[in-house]
Amino acid sequence: MRRVVALVFCSVFSVPAALAEEIGSVDTVFKFFGPDHKIVVEAYDDPGVSGVTCYMSRAKTGGIKGAFGLAEDKSEASIACRQVGPISIPKPIRAQEEIFSERTSLIFKRLRIVRMVDPKRHSLVYLTYSDRVIEGSPQNSVAVVPVDAATPIPLR
Repeated sequence: MRRVVALVFCSVFSVPAALAEEIGSVDTVFKFFGPDHKIVVEAYDDPGVSGVTCYMSRAKTGGIKGAFGLAEDKSEASIACRQVGPISIPKPIRAQEEIFSERTSLIFKRLRIVRMVDPKRHSLVYLTYSDRVIEGSPQNSVAVVPVDAATPIPLR
């Protein structure tokens, strides 16, 4: 029981590692009361790797529940990460690290972006998925950003 309480506490009060910047959205379902259901496209700059931005599209639930933050967003998300400038890694990064996490339901569900380093191919792999305190979702999306061989990827 203590573990569940601790997980719920951490889920509600954790701070995202990166901040999302909304690029745009399209309405998918009209709602008479409250905001429409929509697909949102957001950009996330990797906090540990300058020059890399991930773009994620995902569903946001509207209606009255969505307006008050009580709705549970769908688990589907798509990600595309790109080099948007010179890549530099000023300090060592972990071989696998969560760079973004956002609550997608009142308490139990989160959407996450995890960065993984593929040293053999000198690439950064970005995975997005949704999870719950009790069970996660197998739906995921992955993107890869190759890093020039002359640019070191320092690992902790």
